[in-house]
Order: sequence, then C-alpha cells, then structure tokens
Amino acid sequence: MSVAELRRIVLFRHAKADWPQVTDHERPLAERGRKDAPVAGRKLADTGIAFDLALCSTATRTRETWKLAVQEFPRRPKTVYEERVYEASPGELIAVLNETPDDMQNVLLIGHNPGVQGLADILSAESEGDAGDRMARRGFPTSAFAVISFSGTWKTLEPGVGTLVDYWAPSK
Repeated sequence: MSVAELRRIVLFRHAKADWPQVTDHERPLAERGRKDAPVAGRKLADTGIAFDLALCSTATRTRETWKLAVQEFPRRPKTVYEERVYEASPGELIAVLNETPDDMQNVLLIGHNPGVQGLADILSAESEGDAGDRMARRGFPTSAFAVISFSGTWKTLEPGVGTLVDYWAPSK
C-alpha cells in the first residue's frame, strides 16, 4: 500500500452508559445503550468501510458497545483494547493513532467525549455535503460516529489534515 493512499478514521462514541455505584471506568451500558449499539454497528457496516483495526478504550461501556456493534459487521477487524483511549484528549488520541502501522488503511476508534468530538473537530479542515452541519447541530451524542479521511502516513496525522466525509447519530 502506498503511504499516500486515502485512509479513514472512524471516531465512534460509546453507547449510553448507566450510573451505578461503580468507578467511572467500570460503568456498564444502560438499557438504551444496549439497544443503540447494534443499530450503530449496522450503520457502521452500511458505510462499506472494511476496518483493518479497532482501537477500543478499556472502559466497560466502550468494550460492551464494541461487543454489540461488531456483531453487525461482515468481518471482525483486529481489535486492540487501549487504556490510553480512556479519558484521552484529542492530542493524546492523535498520539495513539500516530503509532498505527501504515499497512492499516481504515481504523475505528471507540472512545469517549469530549476527546472523540474534539478530535473529529480538529482533524477535519473541511467536510463533504452536510456532514459538518449535521455534526455541528447534533454534537456527538452517545453511539454517534464521524468518518474522517486523510492522505499520508499515520505518523503525519495532525490537526487539519482530514475531511469529514460522514456523520451519524441515533435518533433522539
């Protein structure tokens, strides 16, 4: 694969979590989250993107979201549970993505706000169609995802190099 080939990053916020008496890292999905995650998985599968790698936060709610969403995929990508994705800032998420091997073309990152939304905002210098307007209007609710494309190596991923090509959020 040429390093100049188009790459895609999909930033996927975990589904709705519950608030039981556990640490934030251990919060499970709420009933709504268990319903929304497979729907988001179908929408992700409908993009037609063949994911090479999924980077998932180690938090319970992200692992549960991924387990439910990936069942809708035609092919399960390699999955890495990455503790640095939990509570990560956009800059920290870029640092994690910069470590991605260049033979990986399409990467799905399952994480948390405000980092995921912030990363979608700072990577996207432009947007296609109405994706940017829809994301600006809806924000980044649970189970939402943004598809960002860029050209270059993973080491060259930095603010402003991407284009927001798609955005989806579940109905309110």
